[in-house]
Amino acid sequence: MLLQRNKLGSVRPPKRCRSDMDTTSTSDIVIINGNSHPDLANMVAERMGLKNGGCSVFHKSNRETIVEISDSVRGKDIYIIQTGTKDANNNIMELLIMAYACKTSSARSIVGVIPYLPYSKQCKMRKRGCIVSKLLAKMMCTSGLTHIITMDLHQKEIQGFFDIPVDNLRASPFLLQYIQESIPDYRNSVIVARNPGVAKKANSYAERLRLGLAVIHGEQKEAESDEVDGRYSPPPTRNSTPQHAPSSSRTRTTSVSVGVPEHPIKVKPPLTIVGDVSGKIAIMVDDLIDDVQAFVAAAEMLKDNGACKVYVLATHGLLSSDAPHQLDESLIDEIVVTNTIPHEIQKLQCHKIKTIDISILIAEAIRRIHNKESMSYLFRNVTLED
Repeated sequence: MLLQRNKLGSVRPPKRCRSDMDTTSTSDIVIINGNSHPDLANMVAERMGLKNGGCSVFHKSNRETIVEISDSVRGKDIYIIQTGTKDANNNIMELLIMAYACKTSSARSIVGVIPYLPYSKQCKMRKRGCIVSKLLAKMMCTSGLTHIITMDLHQKEIQGFFDIPVDNLRASPFLLQYIQESIPDYRNSVIVARNPGVAKKANSYAERLRLGLAVIHGEQKEAESDEVDGRYSPPPTRNSTPQHAPSSSRTRTTSVSVGVPEHPIKVKPPLTIVGDVSGKIAIMVDDLIDDVQAFVAAAEMLKDNGACKVYVLATHGLLSSDAPHQLDESLIDEIVVTNTIPHEIQKLQCHKIKTIDISILIAEAIRRIHNKESMSYLFRNVTLED
């Protein structure tokens, strides 16, 4: 290196051009994982040219979770890859303990890579329950996580439960590419929403593919088993109004003399299809496939209305219980899910299940976060309906 002298005779290094600036190296990245999806963690690490960090997670005889990290994490950026499976409670405890172990070992940052966030469907208050997603978010923030990377949350508003940044990635580009490349004559298809709640997502797919849209309306009413626990007990009624009550003509307020009005019973109509599916390929889209009875019933209705083939595309394939057997015996021709959740055993039980690898998206998100680059490229052309 040539050295230059200034007027005072001191030696100063030459100016460095922009191409000579040091870039963020990957030597301070550590990728560890629990027992939920080691294959996905290995694929992400391989795409980034890294080796999986030395972390072992095991359970004692009393089912307590033990985490041992063999490599040093002091001052490093830790990325914990842990998704939700059918063993959701153990997955959560492993994640929390791994994050807390890294926090107490002086890690610089701890990013939780959770492709499928457990309990994401319990994000609303229902009867006398609670919002479990809110509780889970507080636990993750307390454990030491500084950032969350997830994919296709059941509701986007779940991001507001966290006090740390949350990047909600989208798997729709992979699923759209599959439709265009792997479904023969996809131009003769129609995007189907299994219920009105999925209509926005289905409409987004239909607009991107320039296809028609159909919505299945009407569902079987769930059994009300809580009619005797006090929820439906009416308030006491009064046969007479107070003597000093102001008249309605003077206050212009309508009064009801029988107490609190009763809510009308909501009766859902029988299953009907809004849209034309006759002679077309029906493609149902959703974010999660777990209990498949609704998908099987929808496929039967689509076939009865003239659909030639039925595809089901979703981001997360939980497929718990006997879902693979039900799908294998159903009228659904193909089920396409990503590898956010391991389902190798389910694929052995049902030959209709196809898998799309999304490890490249997770690896790119990790690289951009570590290099402090913009994440907007991964969200391009994403609208509010996604």
